Amino acid sequence: MIKIKKILIGTHNRGKIKEISYLLNKKIKKITPFDLNLKSPKETGKTFKTNSELKAKYFFRKAKIFTISDDSGLCVDCLNNSPGIYSARWAKKYGNFNNAGKKIIELVKNKNKNKKIKNYKAKFICSLTFYFGSKKKITTTGIIKGKISEKLLGKKGFGYDPIFIPRGNKVTFGQMAKRKKILMDHRYLAFKKLKHKVNTL
Repeated sequence: MIKIKKILIGTHNRGKIKEISYLLNKKIKKITPFDLNLKSPKETGKTFKTNSELKAKYFFRKAKIFTISDDSGLCVDCLNNSPGIYSARWAKKYGNFNNAGKKIIELVKNKNKNKKIKNYKAKFICSLTFYFGSKKKITTTGIIKGKISEKLLGKKGFGYDPIFIPRGNKVTFGQMAKRKKILMDHRYLAFKKLKHKVNTL
């Protein structure tokens, strides 16, 4: 059993910090890169898994404490699974996540124009890595399927939450109560698998 007294949540995304903190054992002290004045590494991986592992390894080596890092993004079916691993970079390119969300809606509508069968399918993917020693790591992946909404809806989430309606629901992640969203999304699904392997988390 791995005893965990404190853990570094290896991300500068405050929305992710809140979600991961909520999921972690309440007895564990949570530390962020802001607390240690650490910058983020360059995400040079070609998959969510490689980027997640790259970040966890980087922060573990910098801080010398157990680290949990995530790499996640939105994959839109009719856009060849874009923005995918470049989800955050799209937000930067278009000024913010709201602008990037509007751009995705626009692209999806254009792709579906004049088509009898519309394809609004999308999925959120999260790879979560727990780094707990030199070359010691566990990575899990969570996927939640759904569709792209026709406009930005809700202000309760973060990132692309206002444009994603999870399967079996009529509202976007941005419209959902935070607790409901946190306990069903891609990050939770990845964390549940990780928790099964490291029950002290």
